[in-house]
Amino acid sequence: MSESNKAIRTLRLRVKDRHAKCLCTQAREVNFVWNFVNELSEKHTRRTGKFLSAYDLNQYTTGASKEGLSLHSQTVQAINEEFVARRMQFRKIRLSWRKSGGARRSLGWIPIKKSAIRYRNGQLHYQGQAISLWESYGLVDYELGSGSFSEDSRGRWYFNTTVKVEKKHNTATQSIGIDLGLKECAVTSDGHRLIGRNYRQLEPSLRIAQRAHKKSLVKALHAKIKNRRKDELHKFSTKLAQEYGAIFVGNVSSNKLIKTRMAKSTLDAGWSSLKTMLEYKSAYAGGVFEVINEFYTTQTCSCCGSIATSSPKGRIGLRIIEWTCSDCGSVNDRDLNAAKNILALGHERLAGGIPTN
Repeated sequence: MSESNKAIRTLRLRVKDRHAKCLCTQAREVNFVWNFVNELSEKHTRRTGKFLSAYDLNQYTTGASKEGLSLHSQTVQAINEEFVARRMQFRKIRLSWRKSGGARRSLGWIPIKKSAIRYRNGQLHYQGQAISLWESYGLVDYELGSGSFSEDSRGRWYFNTTVKVEKKHNTATQSIGIDLGLKECAVTSDGHRLIGRNYRQLEPSLRIAQRAHKKSLVKALHAKIKNRRKDELHKFSTKLAQEYGAIFVGNVSSNKLIKTRMAKSTLDAGWSSLKTMLEYKSAYAGGVFEVINEFYTTQTCSCCGSIATSSPKGRIGLRIIEWTCSDCGSVNDRDLNAAKNILALGHERLAGGIPTN
């Protein structure tokens, strides 16, 4: 299988509960190493004005297993690499501390390099341990890449890894545009709608559980909301990737909206997750995925192409669901009209060879 015909797929499998105690112990050691390199990097930067690279941090953490840590040496290196990547991403000389105890403790996380794991006889072998998984993907058929063990809020552990799969030949010739919103998570140019709003649906039950101080129930409800959202997004994105050869999505960003009064609805919509799913599933299916600048797509009439004076504008216009074009007289559904314009822009830019973002 040539490299050009490969796509990266992410797998997430649950670890059986009997391994949780051992993984929690290693997660505390991961936190210790993270906090050590965090403090070391901050002191070095303040003293010299230069950042330590992952290679530099590896020099300081070499031999950590001989000092009482049970972590694999490559896991320590993976921690250093992840720390440097996150420091560059957030542009900070010091990141948040990872807490191993208390009410606000950090969820467990253990990074793993590809060469440190083996899968055979239905078990994952890591650092002399045979870890059993609830396996449904057929891991024996894949070459496992780098990954991690991660813990959720209910204390359940998962194994996350990447594998290379052969791209499927997508015979679909249709294309589709998607407008992302708050009242409805996504509206497609052919009229399909993904409602979302899973948090809003369970918010009354969650409020009752929080007032009753039922912590375990609160965690269970949050997990239920998350799982419902992921299930809906996976089904929606899989259907689109299989049926359409080209998918165009508006470039609306949640980073700005989460700082406004619409933060709760923005986070509930899950735009970033949907875009990520559509991107890797389109690549796996051999399709095209592009993010389009959606400037004026709401105000432009999809029938005549003019920016009508009667179109919704600004925050006040967010309440307008349907409007009539003052130029051609067509009645436009706000979100459906925007999705059609996104589709048209995607076609124009692909045909003209213009970058779509």
